Amino acid sequence: MKDALTRTLVRLLIVPVASVLAVLMAGAPGAQAATDLSVVARELRESPVYVDPGARDILAPSDAQALADKIEDADKPVFVAVLPAGYPTQDLFRNLRTETGITGLYGIRLGDAFDARADSSVLSRDGVRNLVTAVQGAGDAKAQLNDFVDDALRNTGGSAPSSWSEGSGGNAPVGGLITVGAVLAAGGVGAYTLVRRNRRRHEEEQRAALEKLRVVVDEDITAFGEELDRLDFHPSESGADDAMRADYEHALDSYEQSKSYMAQARKPEDVRAVTQAVEDGRFSLARLAARREGRPLPERRPPCFFDPRHGPSVTDATWTPPGGATREVPVCAADRTRLADGLDPAVREVDTDYGRRPYWDAGPAYGPWAGGYFGGGLLPGLLVGTMLGGMMAGPGYATDYGAGYGDFGGYAGGDVSGADFDGGDFGGGDFGGGGGFGGGDFGGGGGDFGGGF
Repeated sequence: MKDALTRTLVRLLIVPVASVLAVLMAGAPGAQAATDLSVVARELRESPVYVDPGARDILAPSDAQALADKIEDADKPVFVAVLPAGYPTQDLFRNLRTETGITGLYGIRLGDAFDARADSSVLSRDGVRNLVTAVQGAGDAKAQLNDFVDDALRNTGGSAPSSWSEGSGGNAPVGGLITVGAVLAAGGVGAYTLVRRNRRRHEEEQRAALEKLRVVVDEDITAFGEELDRLDFHPSESGADDAMRADYEHALDSYEQSKSYMAQARKPEDVRAVTQAVEDGRFSLARLAARREGRPLPERRPPCFFDPRHGPSVTDATWTPPGGATREVPVCAADRTRLADGLDPAVREVDTDYGRRPYWDAGPAYGPWAGGYFGGGLLPGLLVGTMLGGMMAGPGYATDYGAGYGDFGGYAGGDVSGADFDGGDFGGGDFGGGGGFGGGDFGGGGGDFGGGF
């Protein structure tokens, strides 16, 4: 942590001076035609959207300002750069991330092409890939970038960098910038305060996400309790045997565990244990019902994909989400019938800032909730091509709020990390992946800063 803080302080001292020199050299004879990347980075530290002077025919200033206002209002670390088609692409994403020095999601419109990369603490590789894929062919730059930002704001972790609200300071003399940098380097107070502020902000986000989840989980626990009541089983009733009583006791234990786990939850990822207990209890009820009715015992299957409150699934059915690819999902008997009749399944919707949405389109906060129901890596495969699916693609999905917000010892979204970041998130390679843009094929569609554009 000390080494990281030192690197941050050095960067706070050096970057302003380098940025001013880059501006002065940009107009010098023989200067590089394209805007120096340090200038692009400096502008992004002051505002979330940068449009190169040579790309103003791609995105008008008024549209860029509206886009920047949207990002700032959402308080998310989303950066957008619009560059001319001839801009150098070698290591563009990684170099921009290094120069900017802020953890976040970076989208670049380069001529008619678009791609994005992100720190894994903000959004997973598959999450970025999904964002990029969703906006390919969206139309002109204004429509494409607005679609990208809208989706990104719903799914990106962390908060906006404080530099957006503290003013640019772009007109300060070089001597003044050096003085500020020297003060920070001498005391380290500013950087320490920034880290503490971002940690507090992260804790506040976790509390807000937990309260949002609490509503959904309480609905699940209540529904499970109602199932227990409807079963109307009495351990001493005629025909009851030890196996039935064991199933019933296990269901009751799961019900009590789910309530206890929820009462003890302090962060969103704690919710996974709650929904695991509910899912386990529902399976015990299904076994008990089969024993009482003399039916074969059900096999252990995941709950119904469309709404886990429907209980354990009975089969897999083919389903095509709106705008997505066809896949097989586990379904309950009722949803199997609905799909066979050409009707829409009974989908679980939850509240979001954008209204009621299916849980898989509701953002990263619902990852722990869904992960408890669909453990063992099952859900990411079911949700390929959806926002939540991309964020849950890793082996540790649903174990941390937002599928990668970073822990308190690292850098969360919006933190000033300087050049101290995971190179694997940005990697090597060039903007074109060594093979050009390929008619819309961007070398896998984002997510890895080294995979090329």
